[in-house]
Amino acid sequence: MSKKEQIDQDKLPSHIAIIMDGNGRWAKSQGKKRVFGHQHGVTAVRETTEACAELGVQYLTLYAFSTENWSRPKYEINTLMELLIKTIRDETETLVENNIRLRTIGNLDDLPSECRQNLKETKKATAGHDRMDLILALNYSSRYEIQQATRQIAKEVAEGQLRIEDIDENTINNHLYTATIPDPELLIRTSSEHRVSNFLLWQIAYSELYFPAKLWPEFRKEDLYQAVVDYQNRERRFGKISEQIQV
Repeated sequence: MSKKEQIDQDKLPSHIAIIMDGNGRWAKSQGKKRVFGHQHGVTAVRETTEACAELGVQYLTLYAFSTENWSRPKYEINTLMELLIKTIRDETETLVENNIRLRTIGNLDDLPSECRQNLKETKKATAGHDRMDLILALNYSSRYEIQQATRQIAKEVAEGQLRIEDIDENTINNHLYTATIPDPELLIRTSSEHRVSNFLLWQIAYSELYFPAKLWPEFRKEDLYQAVVDYQNRERRFGKISEQIQV
């Protein structure tokens, strides 16, 4: 039985988030520059997106570019931006044909204008689609996201729009980039690195974490299926005990 056949459709995670790690190391193992790995990582993005859509996953979030990534060598940043622009252009038609909506989280203001324009056009072209939401985290920092949410909440309190005693988890949820997106049930980070790198810190409080050894350019549909099977074999208790879950 294949990994895909082992998946229980009744226990499918509605939201999967992925930290796409290992492009540089994969390129180095091939005797190439780091940008070679980013270029080949596009295939993994395509396969993973297709696999999630075929399974019926409703939301897929990919950590595409963090605020910390600006500290990388300039040539690598330029290549990443050019690759992002090209990929958006090349994949827009496929997203439209497959009824997939493109969304973004993060501060897009610092991205190149051409990149922002392409994102805007693709988001507009796919706005009415409802098979799956593909969410790109671009120039994203979870700490910054929480900081901005806190500032907005404080502003609303100061202006009398919100009472301090009314602030709860939902208040914070509603001020995050992901206000209309459910928290991910499954977080995958490729390349065996066991950290979350400032990604969805609030949202992954109860996510199952999965750390496959494969580097991102090697990640394929079967690897995504394996992650889902692993997720489904875990017991999600949310602070309860096993006996309570089984009732």
